[in-house]
Amino acid sequence: MTKPNKMTVDEHKARNDRSYKLLLLFAMISMTMMFAGLTSAFIISKSRADWLKNFEMPMPFFFSTVVIVGCSLTFHLAKKAVQKDNRSAVTTYLLATLALGIAFVFLQFAGFGKIIDMGYYFTGSASTITTTFLYVVAMAHLAHLAGGLISLLIIIYNHFKQKYNSTQTLGIELGAMYWHFLDLLWVCLFLFLYFFK
Repeated sequence: MTKPNKMTVDEHKARNDRSYKLLLLFAMISMTMMFAGLTSAFIISKSRADWLKNFEMPMPFFFSTVVIVGCSLTFHLAKKAVQKDNRSAVTTYLLATLALGIAFVFLQFAGFGKIIDMGYYFTGSASTITTTFLYVVAMAHLAHLAGGLISLLIIIYNHFKQKYNSTQTLGIELGAMYWHFLDLLWVCLFLFLYFFK
C-alpha cells in the first residue's frame, strides 16, 4: 500500500496564495454590493422636489480622480519591479503610491470644502439631499481607502524588512488588487455622480 504524496512547499504556497486572493475577491464583491445599494438610493432620490438639478462637482474631485488612477499605476509598477527583484524601484513606487493616496484624501476634503463654500452643507437644516448623498458615497469610499492606506503601510514596512522578492510577492499582489479595485470603484462613482444628475 503506497502512502499519498505529501504536498510540496510550492503547491502549499500556491494554494495559500489562491485562498488569500479569493478572500479579497469576496470582500471586494461585498463592497461593490454596498455601493450598488447607495447608487440605487441616489437614483430613487432624484425624483425628490428638493434635488439639486444644477449642482456642479468641484474641481478637487476631478483632480482626486486623476490622482487615484496614478496610485493604481504606481502600485502596478511596484508589483512589476518586485517580480524583477528591483528593490530600489519597488521602494520608489510604493512611496509614490503612499504620497498619491494621501493626496487623494486631501483633495477629497478640499472638494467638501468647496461644496460648503458654494453654500451647500452635508448635514443639518442647511443640507441638501444631493450633497448629503455625495458626502456619504465619498466618505464610504474614503473609509475603504483608509484600509488601503493601512495595508500599504504594512506592505512598505515588510518591503523594508526584505520580505518580498521575485519568489514572494503575495503581499504586494494583494495590495495591488485592492488598490486597483479602489481606483476602479472611485472612477465609476465619480462618473456616476458627474453624469447622473
